[in-house]
Amino acid sequence: MIKTNITARHFKANETLREHIQSNLDNLSKFNEEILHADIILSFEKTVNSIKHCEISVKLRDKVLISKDSSDEFSKSFDGALTKIETQILKYKDKHKSEKHNIEKEIIKTV
Repeated sequence: MIKTNITARHFKANETLREHIQSNLDNLSKFNEEILHADIILSFEKTVNSIKHCEISVKLRDKVLISKDSSDEFSKSFDGALTKIETQILKYKDKHKSEKHNIEKEIIKTV
C-alpha cells in the first residue's frame, strides 16, 4: 500500500472520490515497487461550471514524477493524470533496466 496524501483546495473531497483515488493508486505498485509516497492535489477554477484540475506527484527512491490533467470532473482528471504517471513510471523503469544491463555488460567486458 502506497502512502498517500490527498489535498483538496477550497473544498472537501467526498469519501467516494477518496476511495477511488486510493484504490487506483494502490495499483501503481505493480509497475514499480520503489514508490515511497504519492501526493494528489485537487483544485478548481470557479465554483460553478468550472474545470477541475488534478496534480499527482509520485516520489520514487531517486526521482519525483509529476503529472497534471484537467477535465469537467475530478475522477476524469485523476484518471488522466494517473495514466500519464503510469507512462512515466514505465519509461523510468525501462530506462533504469537498460542502464543496469549496460553496466553489467561493461563489467563483463573489462574482466
